[in-house]
Amino acid sequence: MSVELFDHTVEPITLTPPARRHLVRQLEHAGKSAIRLSIKESGCTGFMYVMTETDKPEADDLAVKSDELMVYVDPKSLPMIRGTQLDFVFQGLNQVLIFNNPNVTAACGCGESFSIEEGVNYQ
Repeated sequence: MSVELFDHTVEPITLTPPARRHLVRQLEHAGKSAIRLSIKESGCTGFMYVMTETDKPEADDLAVKSDELMVYVDPKSLPMIRGTQLDFVFQGLNQVLIFNNPNVTAACGCGESFSIEEGVNYQ
């Protein structure tokens, strides 16, 4: 049996104003009311982020409100994304969402997957 301790003063996820504006526009276009964030095992380094547009949370999701935007976080993913800042930036001609995740120790060259510091569990 293991016990996992969380610093409850650290938000699970924060959004910069450009990220919030981008996601609100995406939701309006999709006709949905919220974003759900989770991770899944994938890629060459272990995990990838999954963002889906939704109208309601799944069982046990954590709700995070950022102004007019509602984000639901998968509770199994929480240890791996706690403290993440989501930003929306211009890179050359491209616009991209960037996950500034303090738990990430390595990312693949294409940016599709990442690994997490030792001791953080995905259940």
